[in-house]
This record gives sequence, C-alpha cells and structure tokens, in this order.
Amino acid sequence: GSGYQAAVLAEIAKEVYTIEIRKGLAELSAKRLRDLGCANVQVRHGDGYFGWEEKAPFDAIMITAAANHIPPPLIKQLKEGGRMILPLGSTVYFQTLTLATKKKGELDVEQLTAVRFVPMVGEVEK
Repeated sequence: GSGYQAAVLAEIAKEVYTIEIRKGLAELSAKRLRDLGCANVQVRHGDGYFGWEEKAPFDAIMITAAANHIPPPLIKQLKEGGRMILPLGSTVYFQTLTLATKKKGELDVEQLTAVRFVPMVGEVEK
C-alpha cells in the first residue's frame, strides 16, 4: 500500500518489514518511507502470503488485507509466543479482526470485531 501502516509501526517497533504485491506501490512506499526518515523499515515487493522467511521468526505479524484462512507460511514464521493480527473471513463482504497467538506451535485464535478490508491477492486466491 502507501506505507502508512509501516510508518506508524516504525514509531513503536525496532524493526519493520513490509511486503507489497504490486511493484509500483512497493517502490512508491519505499521512497515515501525513506523520505520520512523511517530507517528501520524494509520494503519488499512480493506476495505477503509467503512472508519474509529470511527475516523470521517474528514477534508480531500484521496483515492488512483480508484472507479466508491464515497463511501457513506466516504461522511458521511467527515466533513462539508471537502474535498475528489479521482480517479473517469472506474477502467479499465483512471479515473478523482476528488475533492469533502462537502457543506450543499451535495458534490460539481470538475473534475481536467486525471489519472490512480489501482482499489479499496472490497465492491466497488459489
């Protein structure tokens, strides 16, 4: 996207890794984040479904596009005790903002509230 969420997270996190599937948006957000002085943010052009294995494990993962399931590669990349938040459910209508915490290799899932996000595209559609 625009890099807005990454810029917000850059203020509260030591390191931020963000993935954008659309190359033009990835380039635009990388430039915008550099211009803002967000030196602790790295931008990658790619499919967020697969995460960023080279930088894993992660303390937290935030997904800002709706998926009908939690991507298995992201579960694998989440640190034990780590948290993942994502809009989960139908990618056409409303979703449920979901908090998943990794405990003993499994996810403890808590549904928080109804939300509406744009759908995740790429591998998740297959």
